[in-house]
Amino acid sequence: MLSRPFTSKILLSLLTSVTTVASASEPLSPIKPAEATSHKEKICAIYPHLKDSYWLSVNYGMVSEAEKQQVELRVLEAGGYPNVAKQASQLVLCTKWGADAIILGTVSPDAYHDNLTDWVGSTPVFATVNELTVNEEQQKVLKGTVGVDWYQMGFQVGEFLSKRHPKGSGETPIALLLGPQASGGTKPVALGFYDAIKSSDIKIAISYWADNDKELQRNLVQQVIEQPDIQYIVGSAVAIEAAISELRAADKTKEIGLISSYLSHGTYRGLLRNKVLFAPTDKMVEQGRLSVKQATSYLRGQPYEKHSAPMIEALTPATLKDQIIADSLSPSEFRPVFSVNP
Repeated sequence: MLSRPFTSKILLSLLTSVTTVASASEPLSPIKPAEATSHKEKICAIYPHLKDSYWLSVNYGMVSEAEKQQVELRVLEAGGYPNVAKQASQLVLCTKWGADAIILGTVSPDAYHDNLTDWVGSTPVFATVNELTVNEEQQKVLKGTVGVDWYQMGFQVGEFLSKRHPKGSGETPIALLLGPQASGGTKPVALGFYDAIKSSDIKIAISYWADNDKELQRNLVQQVIEQPDIQYIVGSAVAIEAAISELRAADKTKEIGLISSYLSHGTYRGLLRNKVLFAPTDKMVEQGRLSVKQATSYLRGQPYEKHSAPMIEALTPATLKDQIIADSLSPSEFRPVFSVNP
């Protein structure tokens, strides 16, 4: 009879032999699955600002997706579209933090046209929401983009007005308060709007340009409503949110129609209460999610769409669908999150 220690040694030897044979028969995978590594990818996201609920909703999408993908996320915001130098310094901060990838909502389309690599080195960059144009040399670090064509956002706004006031229906003066003149998506929005109203009786009586700051836009709205005959204010969500309360205070709610160039929590409430007539949405929450998915897939060696965009949806008080709103706006109780470390 074999002793128990000797029996154990034989069993151990057999088990080791079986394991070795099994391992040798399995094909070796060049890429380990994400679950097999304890390394968490580090993604740094930079926004132009967090002054309105548009970028708050993008933030919500990124945060929820970072938690789902189990990646580390750091968020910075430049404080406004004029702050090119501040945002450039934040790109450097991201690299010093050790970011594996940077998601950039640029303050200006051509801010880094010739020098993106000066700020990020070889760190891969993913443009989000706002168009980022770079030269051929800089293309080597630009690995993906998420965002709709803001020309189409503006065109849909103009098209809505054109259908209400076609050629021959009578001149209709409006005020345009789209935000900063040469930053963010303002320029393509304006171009799309201009093209859409060409064959209508819409007349732009006033155009004011300023950063999307609540007080700046409120001051512009106050100037507009002092002017005679203005029938509509077409503006950024910040301007339209200010206009809702200013028109109420001036008892002009029924005199001037409000149209937003994009959706926000305030303009959504305005749509619900018939205070806002129209707003297109480019689904900000979904864009935030798509950007994190894009960067994560790249870092994990997985296939991904290099150019991704949600479908623009036209919203009126009669066309508010729950799923579209959920893909667009953060929950009302959500506050900015600057760090995710699951």
